[in-house]
Amino acid sequence: MGVQNLYQVARWFYIKKFPMIPRMIYYIQYFLFNCHVPYKASIGEGTKFAYGGIGVVIHDRAIIGKNTIIGTNVTIGGRSGSYGVPEIGDNVYIATGAVIIGPVKIGNNSIIGANSVVISNVEMNEVVAGVPAKHIKYNI
Repeated sequence: MGVQNLYQVARWFYIKKFPMIPRMIYYIQYFLFNCHVPYKASIGEGTKFAYGGIGVVIHDRAIIGKNTIIGTNVTIGGRSGSYGVPEIGDNVYIATGAVIIGPVKIGNNSIIGANSVVISNVEMNEVVAGVPAKHIKYNI
């Protein structure tokens, strides 16, 4: 049972308003995989975490679309002085070590390169990489 399965079970109990069970599942997930994938975050079906989601940190209010692949040590979170958090579209590939912070929108079918720092919006089908992330090409 991986992070995505534990998340789905915890999210189901959270939506059904069982307050203690999701929290217990979260701590089991944290202990086993050393990651923060909160049951309050909205993560679409089919999303996968590479290597069990080791080191992944996701903000409680983050929105992640369907069929997204999230590598190890990825951070998806807020930014100081800003209430907004990332919204990630469907079929996005987020490579190992990427950091996506602030009120950014990542378009469908995009690719975020390894160890990139995304602080601005990414268009649909766009490939970005670097610190800060810059346009590389369009994935058509």
